[in-house]
Amino acid sequence: MSCPETPIEPACALRSTAPSDPLPALSTGARSAPSRRRGRAAVLVAAGAAGVGAAVWTSAAVAVWTGAPAPASAARSAAPLVTGALPARPPERVTLTVDDEDDEPGTLDEQRLRLFTRMRRALALSDEEMRQVEAIFAASPVLGQGNPALSRHPMSRSECRRIRALAGIEPAREPACGAPGMVPLFDPTRGQTAADAPVCIDQLEFPNVPCEYPVVHVRAREAALLCRAIGKRICDAHEWEGACAGALRDPDVEYEWARPRNEASWHHNLLREKVWSYGPEKNHALCGTESFRTPGCPGGGWDRCGSNTYPAGAFPACRSSLGVFDLHGNVAEHMSLPILPEELARYGDRGFTEMKGSWFAFSSMEVHADDCRFRAPDWHATRLMSKSSHANYHLGFRCCKDISPPDGAEREEDAVRQGPRGASR
Repeated sequence: MSCPETPIEPACALRSTAPSDPLPALSTGARSAPSRRRGRAAVLVAAGAAGVGAAVWTSAAVAVWTGAPAPASAARSAAPLVTGALPARPPERVTLTVDDEDDEPGTLDEQRLRLFTRMRRALALSDEEMRQVEAIFAASPVLGQGNPALSRHPMSRSECRRIRALAGIEPAREPACGAPGMVPLFDPTRGQTAADAPVCIDQLEFPNVPCEYPVVHVRAREAALLCRAIGKRICDAHEWEGACAGALRDPDVEYEWARPRNEASWHHNLLREKVWSYGPEKNHALCGTESFRTPGCPGGGWDRCGSNTYPAGAFPACRSSLGVFDLHGNVAEHMSLPILPEELARYGDRGFTEMKGSWFAFSSMEVHADDCRFRAPDWHATRLMSKSSHANYHLGFRCCKDISPPDGAEREEDAVRQGPRGASR
């Protein structure tokens, strides 16, 4: 039996096979949000209906959305937001420039062209870097932000920008990372600070551009190649886990080099701490999990499943203590799982595929755990660089970057140090 969305149970049973809300009819025209939403999503979509540049969010609204305490003076206006009503006269306004970025392209080529333009502008990529990125996309018939004929995004880019502006969120600019929108990873529980970080990670899912929809239908191989094309690399599983839990642990602590993969993952999960990027208790409403699955989607496929994603970074409360967004919800993410010490991604793309996190419809179809340190079984397992590595409509990735890339001597020293355990495999 095929289980494209990788549930734990062999029977592939979902906790809930379909969202309770009605879904929009499929169309190749302009994308619109479903007519109904639950909770915070109802407020956000209703706000978006006021039009680009409309000022509809109060300080209490941001507090409800982000989980932050609302000002006492805003308590009255906060109440309607919980029930889905909007305050008639918001005391605070954020007005954004009117543009056409909320109009969704009708073809994949048009979608890619706009994406490349935004990447070049936001990430300051060189002509050579963009040439490599565009070549990787061109080699795939589906790589992009989802099938334009099927995808229905529940939140607009302009609404995302409003939320981030009111919350005062700007992309990180850490000189040590050498790229915009990246944050350093370290372990504060051991007294470390950002100055001790060995690696940085993208704050957002690729393309790591605020309020842009994530790239999906990407194979693990393509993810690794895209990261390399822009001077970064794919992340290892333990780096994603550390970014999520707020503490990056050493690889020797996080991997059991002497065990087979499934045995090591089972043991890891048995002993893991259960935390989410936003805190110790699971709360799907804080992240981009309340979107919907295309009617008739069998669990995968370009022609049957829309990538109904949110703009990246639109959920201020869905952020780890190290400053990384959307580690739950929106899209699941390709990572590399090393089986031997020399397969760590800092030494090259030699590991196996690993899927991290959850995706946009998880509030209604939670098919596996999505806490920070959960490690998946070998779903769709291949070598990372296999040309047949997995891709799907809800699966994206993000990149990491070594602050001090290892030289040959360090690599050899590490291999010798780990040799006895590595040789046993």
